[in-house]
Amino acid sequence: MPFDVVTIGSATVDHFADTDSELIKIDTRTSHEELIAFPLGSKLLIKELNTTTGGGGTNTAVAFSRLGLNTGFLGKIGADAAGDFVLEKLSRESVEFIGPRGGQTGFSVILNSIEDDRSILAYKGANDQLYKNEVPELDTQWLYISSMLEDSFDTVIDIVSHKHFNVAFNPSNYQAALGYEKLKPLIDNVTLLVMNREEACKLLGLDPNSPPEIPELMQAMAKLPCRYFVITDGSRGAWVYDREHCYHGTPTQDLKICETTGAGDAFAATFTAGIIRGLDIRAALNLAMTNSESVLQYKGAKEKLLTWDEISSIAANNERSIEAVSLASC
Repeated sequence: MPFDVVTIGSATVDHFADTDSELIKIDTRTSHEELIAFPLGSKLLIKELNTTTGGGGTNTAVAFSRLGLNTGFLGKIGADAAGDFVLEKLSRESVEFIGPRGGQTGFSVILNSIEDDRSILAYKGANDQLYKNEVPELDTQWLYISSMLEDSFDTVIDIVSHKHFNVAFNPSNYQAALGYEKLKPLIDNVTLLVMNREEACKLLGLDPNSPPEIPELMQAMAKLPCRYFVITDGSRGAWVYDREHCYHGTPTQDLKICETTGAGDAFAATFTAGIIRGLDIRAALNLAMTNSESVLQYKGAKEKLLTWDEISSIAANNERSIEAVSLASC
C-alpha cells in the first residue's frame, strides 16, 4: 500500500530535565546572549525527569499519522534498547518504520531552567549514518525532509535527485547556516520550504542579528525555485507565499507557553498535511498554527499533537486572523 507521506529525518530518545539552574543575560554593544548557568564542581539535582522520543523525523511522522495520513518513517535507528523504545512508540502511532538499524540511537538531554528556558545536548549517533544502499524503494507521493547531516545528507540528495516526489523541507538552524549553494542540490528539488526567520537569513547569507523585514526576506526567498515558501517568526506569526498570493497568520494572543520543543515540527508537518489533503493556503496555515500552539502548551514534542478531528474542531472555532497581503508588504 503506497504511503501518503514518508518522513526522512532523525530519531532520538529525549530526556527532559527540570532543574533550578539560573538564566544569565549578557548584553554587549553588539550582542545579547542568554545562558543557563550550572555551578562548577557541584551536583545539581533534577526536580523532574521525563523520557520520550524526539527528532524531526519521528516528530513529524507522528504528526502526519495523527492527521490521518498513511505515514512511513525513513531514518537510521540504533540496534540497541533505545532504538527498541523508539520503534515501540512509532508502532503505537501507526507509523511504519522503513529504515535500517545499526550503531547507536541518537539522544538529547533538554535542560530546562527556573524560567522555562532551555539548552539541548544532542548526540546524533546513527542519525548521521543512513547510507544510499540502505534505502528501500519508496512508494509515496510526498517526502517530508527534516535536518539530516553527514552521510545521511548525501543519501537524501541521492533520493530526491533520482525520482520525482513532491518534497517538503524544513532545515535546522545549523543546516541552514551551510547556505543555499551547499543546499542547492536539495532545495532545487523542493516543493515546499519551511523555515523560521533566523534560518531563512542564514540560508540566504544575511545577518540574522540584523534581519530584513519579512517583505524583503520573502522577496529574496522567492528567487528560489520552490512552489511554496513559509517563514515563521514567533509571536509575529507566520507568512506563506505560493507564487500568486502572500498570507499572514496571527498567533493566539496570551497563549501560555510551557515548552517549545517540537512546536516547529508540528507547524511544518501540519501545513504540509493540509497541502497534501488539498486545503487552500488559509486553511492549511490555520491548522498548522493551531497544532503548533497545542504543542507549545505542554512538555514534549509529541505530547499534544492533535488528531484531524481535534484540530479541525479547534480551528473552526478560533478567531485567528489569516490575511492576504501583497508580497511587497507581507
